[in-house]
Amino acid sequence: MVHPVTEVALCGHATLASAFVLFTCQKWPEGHIRFQTRKSGALVVTKRGDLLEMDFPARPAHPNTPPSGLNEALGITPEEVLWSAEDLLVVLDSERTVKAVQPDFFALERLACRGVIITARGERSDFVSRFFAPKVGVPEDPVTGSAHCVLIPYWASVLRKDELHAFQVSKRGDELFCKHAGERVRISGRAVLYMEGAITV
Repeated sequence: MVHPVTEVALCGHATLASAFVLFTCQKWPEGHIRFQTRKSGALVVTKRGDLLEMDFPARPAHPNTPPSGLNEALGITPEEVLWSAEDLLVVLDSERTVKAVQPDFFALERLACRGVIITARGERSDFVSRFFAPKVGVPEDPVTGSAHCVLIPYWASVLRKDELHAFQVSKRGDELFCKHAGERVRISGRAVLYMEGAITV
Protein backbone atom coordinates (compact mmCIF):
# COMPACT_ATOMS: atom_id res chain seq x y z
CA MET A 1 0.00 0.00 0.00
CA VAL A 2 1.29 3.45 -0.96
CA HIS A 3 1.04 6.15 1.72
CA PRO A 4 2.44 9.49 0.47
CA VAL A 5 3.86 11.56 3.33
CA THR A 6 4.08 14.96 1.63
CA GLU A 7 2.32 17.10 -0.96
CA VAL A 8 4.00 16.95 -4.35
CA ALA A 9 4.43 19.90 -6.71
CA LEU A 10 2.92 18.07 -9.68
CA CYS A 11 0.66 15.01 -9.68
CA GLY A 12 -0.40 13.35 -12.93
CA HIS A 13 -2.70 10.81 -11.25
CA ALA A 14 -4.81 13.46 -9.53
CA THR A 15 -4.94 15.72 -12.58
CA LEU A 16 -6.01 12.91 -14.92
CA ALA A 17 -8.56 11.50 -12.46
CA SER A 18 -10.08 14.90 -11.71
CA ALA A 19 -10.46 15.67 -15.40
CA PHE A 20 -11.95 12.24 -16.07
CA VAL A 21 -14.61 12.73 -13.38
CA LEU A 22 -15.49 16.19 -14.68
CA PHE A 23 -15.69 15.04 -18.32
CA THR A 24 -17.44 11.72 -17.68
CA CYS A 25 -19.54 12.11 -14.55
CA GLN A 26 -20.22 15.85 -14.53
CA LYS A 27 -20.60 16.16 -18.34
CA TRP A 28 -18.12 19.04 -18.60
CA PRO A 29 -19.37 21.06 -21.62
CA GLU A 30 -15.99 22.10 -23.07
CA GLY A 31 -13.19 20.04 -24.60
CA HIS A 32 -10.59 21.14 -22.09
CA ILE A 33 -10.30 21.87 -18.37
CA ARG A 34 -7.85 24.32 -16.81
CA PHE A 35 -6.62 23.55 -13.28
CA GLN A 36 -4.82 26.22 -11.27
CA THR A 37 -2.23 24.69 -8.94
CA ARG A 38 -0.31 26.14 -6.01
CA LYS A 39 3.15 24.97 -7.11
CA SER A 40 2.98 24.23 -10.85
CA GLY A 41 0.82 27.01 -12.27
CA ALA A 42 -1.91 26.24 -14.78
CA LEU A 43 -2.36 22.62 -15.92
CA VAL A 44 -4.69 22.02 -18.86
CA VAL A 45 -6.32 18.69 -19.70
CA THR A 46 -7.83 18.23 -23.17
CA LYS A 47 -10.17 15.39 -24.18
CA ARG A 48 -9.07 13.75 -27.43
CA GLY A 49 -11.31 10.74 -28.10
CA ASP A 50 -10.65 8.20 -25.36
CA LEU A 51 -7.38 9.92 -24.41
CA LEU A 52 -6.91 12.71 -21.89
CA GLU A 53 -3.97 14.95 -22.79
CA MET A 54 -2.25 16.76 -19.92
CA ASP A 55 -0.21 19.89 -20.62
CA PHE A 56 2.60 20.05 -18.02
CA PRO A 57 5.81 22.06 -17.60
CA ALA A 58 8.94 20.38 -18.96
CA ARG A 59 11.63 19.62 -16.37
CA PRO A 60 14.83 18.94 -18.31
CA ALA A 61 17.57 17.00 -16.55
CA HIS A 62 21.26 17.90 -16.67
CA PRO A 63 24.46 15.86 -16.17
CA ASN A 64 25.97 16.05 -12.71
CA THR A 65 27.95 13.89 -10.32
CA PRO A 66 25.89 10.85 -9.22
CA PRO A 67 25.19 10.77 -5.48
CA SER A 68 27.21 8.39 -3.36
CA GLY A 69 25.42 5.08 -2.87
CA LEU A 70 23.22 5.26 -5.99
CA ASN A 71 24.69 2.18 -7.70
CA GLU A 72 24.43 0.15 -4.52
CA ALA A 73 20.83 1.27 -3.92
CA LEU A 74 19.79 0.20 -7.43
CA GLY A 75 22.08 -2.82 -7.69
CA ILE A 76 23.27 -1.77 -11.16
CA THR A 77 25.80 0.50 -12.87
CA PRO A 78 24.01 3.21 -14.92
CA GLU A 79 25.05 4.32 -18.39
CA GLU A 80 24.24 7.93 -17.48
CA VAL A 81 22.95 9.88 -14.47
CA LEU A 82 21.31 13.30 -14.70
CA TRP A 83 19.63 15.62 -12.19
CA SER A 84 16.26 17.34 -12.64
CA ALA A 85 14.63 19.85 -10.31
CA GLU A 86 13.54 17.12 -7.86
CA ASP A 87 14.57 13.71 -9.15
CA LEU A 88 17.49 11.73 -10.50
CA LEU A 89 17.25 10.41 -14.05
CA VAL A 90 19.18 7.14 -14.38
CA VAL A 91 19.68 5.78 -17.90
CA LEU A 92 20.19 2.01 -18.23
CA ASP A 93 21.23 -0.22 -21.13
CA SER A 94 17.94 -1.98 -21.92
CA GLU A 95 14.27 -2.46 -21.12
CA ARG A 96 15.14 -5.85 -19.65
CA THR A 97 17.51 -4.21 -17.16
CA VAL A 98 14.87 -1.62 -16.17
CA LYS A 99 12.34 -4.39 -15.48
CA ALA A 100 14.85 -6.45 -13.50
CA VAL A 101 15.95 -3.74 -11.04
CA GLN A 102 15.14 -4.61 -7.43
CA PRO A 103 16.14 -1.51 -5.48
CA ASP A 104 17.09 -1.22 -1.84
CA PHE A 105 14.38 1.23 -0.80
CA PHE A 106 16.06 2.10 2.51
CA ALA A 107 19.22 3.06 0.61
CA LEU A 108 17.21 5.06 -1.96
CA GLU A 109 15.50 6.97 0.83
CA ARG A 110 18.88 8.26 2.02
CA LEU A 111 19.75 9.85 -1.36
CA ALA A 112 19.54 13.66 -1.62
CA CYS A 113 16.60 13.74 -4.07
CA ARG A 114 12.83 13.27 -4.05
CA GLY A 115 12.89 10.18 -6.26
CA VAL A 116 14.78 8.13 -8.82
CA ILE A 117 13.61 7.60 -12.41
CA ILE A 118 15.19 4.67 -14.25
CA THR A 119 14.80 4.47 -18.02
CA ALA A 120 16.02 2.84 -21.23
CA ARG A 121 15.05 2.52 -24.88
CA GLY A 122 11.95 0.38 -25.24
CA GLU A 123 11.49 -2.84 -27.18
CA ARG A 124 7.90 -1.97 -28.24
CA SER A 125 8.03 1.75 -27.54
CA ASP A 126 10.43 4.66 -27.71
CA PHE A 127 11.34 4.35 -24.04
CA VAL A 128 10.38 2.64 -20.80
CA SER A 129 10.72 3.76 -17.21
CA ARG A 130 10.10 3.08 -13.53
CA PHE A 131 9.92 5.55 -10.65
CA PHE A 132 10.95 5.07 -7.01
CA ALA A 133 10.23 7.65 -4.29
CA PRO A 134 10.43 6.02 -0.85
CA LYS A 135 11.43 9.38 0.68
CA VAL A 136 7.87 10.65 0.10
CA GLY A 137 6.20 7.36 1.04
CA VAL A 138 5.95 5.87 -2.47
CA PRO A 139 8.38 2.94 -2.87
CA GLU A 140 7.37 2.48 -6.53
CA ASP A 141 4.77 4.55 -8.35
CA PRO A 142 2.79 2.66 -11.02
CA VAL A 143 2.62 5.53 -13.53
CA THR A 144 4.14 8.96 -12.95
CA GLY A 145 3.20 12.16 -14.77
CA SER A 146 5.89 14.28 -13.10
CA ALA A 147 8.61 11.78 -14.07
CA HIS A 148 7.58 12.10 -17.71
CA CYS A 149 8.12 15.87 -17.47
CA VAL A 150 11.79 14.84 -17.13
CA LEU A 151 11.75 11.82 -19.44
CA ILE A 152 10.14 13.49 -22.46
CA PRO A 153 12.76 16.25 -22.95
CA TYR A 154 15.55 13.70 -22.48
CA TRP A 155 14.28 11.14 -24.99
CA ALA A 156 13.13 13.80 -27.46
CA SER A 157 16.74 15.00 -27.57
CA VAL A 158 18.28 11.51 -27.76
CA LEU A 159 15.87 10.16 -30.38
CA ARG A 160 15.52 13.49 -32.25
CA LYS A 161 11.73 13.31 -32.33
CA ASP A 162 8.98 15.18 -30.51
CA GLU A 163 6.23 12.52 -30.63
CA LEU A 164 7.08 9.67 -28.24
CA HIS A 165 5.43 6.41 -27.20
CA ALA A 166 6.24 5.25 -23.67
CA PHE A 167 5.55 2.49 -21.18
CA GLN A 168 6.05 2.72 -17.44
CA VAL A 169 6.93 -0.89 -16.73
CA SER A 170 6.03 -1.13 -13.05
CA LYS A 171 3.96 -4.13 -11.96
CA ARG A 172 0.72 -2.24 -12.67
CA GLY A 173 2.28 0.07 -15.35
CA ASP A 174 0.67 1.69 -18.34
CA GLU A 175 1.11 3.20 -21.78
CA LEU A 176 1.64 6.92 -22.37
CA PHE A 177 1.58 9.02 -25.54
CA CYS A 178 3.94 11.96 -25.21
CA LYS A 179 4.87 15.14 -27.02
CA HIS A 180 7.76 17.52 -26.44
CA ALA A 181 6.65 21.13 -26.92
CA GLY A 182 9.60 23.28 -25.85
CA GLU A 183 9.04 24.43 -22.27
CA ARG A 184 5.93 22.22 -22.00
CA VAL A 185 5.24 18.53 -22.43
CA ARG A 186 1.97 16.84 -23.34
CA ILE A 187 1.20 13.48 -21.77
CA SER A 188 -1.83 11.49 -22.91
CA GLY A 189 -3.34 8.48 -21.19
CA ARG A 190 -6.60 6.74 -20.43
CA ALA A 191 -8.72 6.51 -17.29
CA VAL A 192 -11.62 4.27 -16.29
CA LEU A 193 -14.31 4.58 -13.64
CA TYR A 194 -13.40 2.19 -10.83
CA MET A 195 -15.86 2.98 -8.05
CA GLU A 196 -18.70 5.32 -7.14
CA GLY A 197 -19.91 6.04 -3.64
CA ALA A 198 -22.01 8.38 -1.54
CA ILE A 199 -21.38 9.92 1.86
CA THR A 200 -24.31 10.84 4.10
CA VAL A 201 -23.52 13.62 6.55
